[in-house]
Amino acid sequence: MLDRRNLLAGISTSLALAACGRGIGTNADVLRVGSQKGGTKALMLASGALDGAPYKVEWSEFPAAQNLLEALGSSAVDLGLVGDAPFQFAYQAGSPIKAVGAQRSQARFPGALSIVVPAASPIRDGKGLKGKQVATTRGSVGHYLVLRSILDSGLTPQDVKIVFLSPSDSRAALQSGAVDAWSTWMPYIAAAQAEGDRIVVDGRQFSQGYGFEIAAESAIANKREQLADFLRREAKALTWADGHVDAFSAVLAKETGLPLDIARQTAEKNLRSRVPIDQAVIADQKVVLETFRRFGEVKSTRPLDEAFVLDV
Repeated sequence: MLDRRNLLAGISTSLALAACGRGIGTNADVLRVGSQKGGTKALMLASGALDGAPYKVEWSEFPAAQNLLEALGSSAVDLGLVGDAPFQFAYQAGSPIKAVGAQRSQARFPGALSIVVPAASPIRDGKGLKGKQVATTRGSVGHYLVLRSILDSGLTPQDVKIVFLSPSDSRAALQSGAVDAWSTWMPYIAAAQAEGDRIVVDGRQFSQGYGFEIAAESAIANKREQLADFLRREAKALTWADGHVDAFSAVLAKETGLPLDIARQTAEKNLRSRVPIDQAVIADQKVVLETFRRFGEVKSTRPLDEAFVLDV
């Protein structure tokens, strides 16, 4: 069994936002891109997709979508990839951001989004969460999964106590017994399984598999050409990753500190392709938004159609 402290340190440490603490940037020669741990940065470096780009990419890394969205909302970074649930959560909270690109998982991979429990836990499925405490990050895909699991299991919002924590704090809480379960995503799931934890709710049946490239409104106004070029290069990188899992995994392990086997699991379960933002994609997002609204997590009525830019 891997050493817990060393393994989780490699994927849960929140990197300082030194590169994104410079306020609103309009320098067209620099595109400031946020990346979640094991996300866009590793993909673009591994594929070489940025070779010859007519601008400099300045990277900042974040442990979760919530932190990345906060940086986008304050125009501390220009662009970043997040899941559909955190995007809807942040947008409805009034953040000055819009989706300029969309990606979708090529298949529903087991365990890419899941609720995990310690090996000795008596919990076996979603119904077993009744009366239990589940850790996750507020507004995340993990948060969305807990809500959908409650509905699917015939439970009420009062039946499950959701404890909002960062990924690293969630893991610590699960290890100490302060919470009973953790709703999370890759690569955290692979690391937890390597330590003996097991999945009790697999998110495949609930997740639509979308990720969105989110841009600050200031970047849309001032760096539209750079955004469009980056998205084209990223689409090529996604195609490259599909045929070069080993090479991608090696760079992913180096960038994140993950053991190579866990990096490979992460790479395999995050194979995606670019899809156009059209009315069908927007309609799919109503499911996410209405789930948050049903539980009172979102109260605003900001028009969903206005969250997307169709022509970048």
